[in-house]
Amino acid sequence: MDLVRLLGENVRRERLRQGRTQEEVAEEAGMTRSYLSDLERGTRNPSVHALGLLARALKVEAGDLLRRACD
Repeated sequence: MDLVRLLGENVRRERLRQGRTQEEVAEEAGMTRSYLSDLERGTRNPSVHALGLLARALKVEAGDLLRRACD
């Protein structure tokens, strides 16, 4: 699996685990909902800066968003 898709899946999984909407997370991260949606679908390659903003908005470590989920 490529890292862009893995990141998107992890962001979506964590966002849903927290019961938050794309709008809420995007606003807190300082990005648009459509940008976050593209990230979650793996169609947008985020910068390291965007990764950091997402991690802070989701209150997780940036590295956690790049790790495969344990089954």
